[in-house]
Amino acid sequence: MQTKRMTFSSRWLPYALLAPQVLITLVFFVWPASQALWQSMLREDPFGLRSTFVWFRNFERLFADPHYLAAMKTTAIFAVGTTFLAMGVSLLFAVMVNRMLRSREWYTTLLVWPYAVAPAIAGVLWWFMFNTSVGIVPYMLQGFGYDWNHRLDGTDAMILVVIAAAWKQISYNFLFFLAGLQSIPQSLIEAASIDGAGRMKRFWTIVFPLLSPTTFFLMVVNVVYAMFDTFGVIHATTEGGPARATNILVYKVFRDGFVGGNLGSSAAQSVILMAIVIVLTVIQFRWIERRVNY
Repeated sequence: MQTKRMTFSSRWLPYALLAPQVLITLVFFVWPASQALWQSMLREDPFGLRSTFVWFRNFERLFADPHYLAAMKTTAIFAVGTTFLAMGVSLLFAVMVNRMLRSREWYTTLLVWPYAVAPAIAGVLWWFMFNTSVGIVPYMLQGFGYDWNHRLDGTDAMILVVIAAAWKQISYNFLFFLAGLQSIPQSLIEAASIDGAGRMKRFWTIVFPLLSPTTFFLMVVNVVYAMFDTFGVIHATTEGGPARATNILVYKVFRDGFVGGNLGSSAAQSVILMAIVIVLTVIQFRWIERRVNY
């Protein structure tokens, strides 16, 4: 099969078309990343008047700091919990909506709305619902004998931020899962049904394997979201507390740099966070993608 090649009348036209995207990448990613890498090797005085080049001493102090290692563990728990909760609930909603014959568009519109909510607003909404004084959820849990208090209990605080962060991402995942379900040929499902396969067996042996490209893509997106874009959720709900129980890496960068004034350590943390996300993405594309059926 012969592929059609695009030809341009001008030699410089392809470069002109690529120039805006390349410029945006240089200005908003390459330049800030290089600045963070340079600043991670500096140490400033308390007044910000003088900088000292210290090589990798900021990184050495971070990996010797028990609080930073604890923040890594907290981030791993938060990212895994947020990713699995957001993808699991959105897949359930997509399967339910895909089976509907009427009002499908109406339910889809309602489920998409939360994606327009900013992470900080999502955190505030769930903070009110889980508030120990006026929240409806602690009142209901108290009826079951559970005393909810995310201000004092680190586990309760982690549950709160995971729910708030996952709720914000469910709409995005739902759209992709629904599109993936609608692209699966109904003839395959009908053939399995004729052969006697039940609803659950049809889902796990036919539907879910055919959704693997969508699932893989959403896994990468959700991990990046949990590592970077959840700062507003943490800041609006727990501010990293109680006792650093929800102090994830991206929030520690803010606390150490903008609150504590330790810009060198904050820059080093941002470089490590970027490296962690890159490594996780490479691992997902290198090993997990092998199990994906295209």
